[in-house]
Amino acid sequence: MKSRGGIGSERVPFREVHGAPGIADEAAVRAKYRRLTLQLIEQGRTITTMESCTSGQIASLITDTEGASAVMHGAFVTYASAMKVQMGVPAEIIDSYGVYSAETAQAMALACRKNCGADIGVGVTGTFGNPDPNDADTAPGEDYFAVADATGVAVFHCTIPAQPSRLAYKLYMADVIVDQLLR
Repeated sequence: MKSRGGIGSERVPFREVHGAPGIADEAAVRAKYRRLTLQLIEQGRTITTMESCTSGQIASLITDTEGASAVMHGAFVTYASAMKVQMGVPAEIIDSYGVYSAETAQAMALACRKNCGADIGVGVTGTFGNPDPNDADTAPGEDYFAVADATGVAVFHCTIPAQPSRLAYKLYMADVIVDQLLR
């Protein structure tokens, strides 16, 4: 596990993950999410998301499968930092580590899981192809996500190669995340 930044042991460790080279195959991504949703239905487990850069794409992919209401009771798109805080991400985390950090992704996963009473919470934050003019810590293509459940939280970092569109970035990130969820 790696940790970024200069506060030493206080930083959240994360695992570096990579997607397939190039552009994500939308049909393949949708098939993986269908498999995930059916697996969650079969297991009787619930899932929720707090998404920033993916803007609800993950929740949308989960709910594209008939019967998904059994596993997805709600989700959050928290594009602005203030909204993340309103939904339960401690402002101190964003102030100390930045909105695009392993710490923020972890806090997002924990907050959405708590808010929805879900078995699994997924938090994702980062930037895609362009710098964010509203956040100084922006690093295009650098994304963090976390998966929280009753056993703890796993945090990941992914560098996304240049994509042709915002949708392509979202699908790429969704593909990386579903691979971890299916494990």
